[in-house]
Amino acid sequence: MKFWMHSGALWHKAFLERGQIMKYSNVVVAGGGVLGSQIAFQAAYCGFNVTIWLRSEGSIGRTQPKIDHLKQTYIEAIEKMAEDKNAWCAGLADEDTFDKEECLKKVENAYANLKLELDMAKAVADADLVIESMAENEKDKIAFYEKLAPLLPDKTVVVTNSSTLLPSMFAKYTGRPDKYLSLHFANSIWKNNTAEVMTQAQTDEKYFNEVMQFANDIRMIGLPVRKEKSGYLLNSMLVPFLLSGLDLYAAGISDPESIDIAWTRGTGAPKGPFQIFDTVGLNTAYNIVHQYQSVPGIFSPLLKKMMMPYNFKKMETILKKYIDEGKLGMSSGEGFYKYN
Repeated sequence: MKFWMHSGALWHKAFLERGQIMKYSNVVVAGGGVLGSQIAFQAAYCGFNVTIWLRSEGSIGRTQPKIDHLKQTYIEAIEKMAEDKNAWCAGLADEDTFDKEECLKKVENAYANLKLELDMAKAVADADLVIESMAENEKDKIAFYEKLAPLLPDKTVVVTNSSTLLPSMFAKYTGRPDKYLSLHFANSIWKNNTAEVMTQAQTDEKYFNEVMQFANDIRMIGLPVRKEKSGYLLNSMLVPFLLSGLDLYAAGISDPESIDIAWTRGTGAPKGPFQIFDTVGLNTAYNIVHQYQSVPGIFSPLLKKMMMPYNFKKMETILKKYIDEGKLGMSSGEGFYKYN
């Protein structure tokens, strides 16, 4: 597999050439949500032994349809790649070595070999890497790590895919803070193939390097994040952009379509803020805005206005109206735009 031509990839290639990094084999993903199922399927597609640990039979009922859908999505993506280079998904193959039949075989193998497991001890018994991809709830994550810690082999490295909660909040509960860090993915990882690798104060450099290798091994571009930052790299830039667009609408300055056109035609970007909102889902947008709606410790109206220049209350009201009407974005067929 070739390495992606960017500074992070070249940096990582130097480590691999020195042969100092262990390659993982057995991967456990804790949580079968939208991103957890994607991470698991992508790792299985790339030849890893993958188990998804789930809490209940009900979780299996919710996760299996996601796996079924991912299988079909990968097949369709590979078929399109064979017909149109503009439909290329870098998480699936390199253009210069693309073999359609081989890729389709990898999809079938991933689907056949991916395991769902309710017994945590059984799931992690020989795990090289555990990827925690559970809901953004601090208490639930702490309870998970406290249950997980005594079950892990000494070799196991643990990472969190949390988008908003910092790894330092949970390091002590893992029982192995030196082997604990963040590995954060973008949605639709087979085409948006980035993985942000973020350390916390106690992370050993050796395991940072190992996780960077794993990111490359599952065809991601490993992006080093050397200091803890809520939002990592992508969301630290993306969220202010999205909020700026939504605030223009909330303030009555213009409409979603015109705001999107201003951005896409003015910059050449493929999507504007409202098209992105529809892609990630309006529930996610609402949760982001709601998070900013009440910032503790800011009592001065002037200080609050200086720190938070947007009309979050109005933005929250707009999003709630769409959600209440069942307009959740592309997933429901309508959000700020209508979809067939």
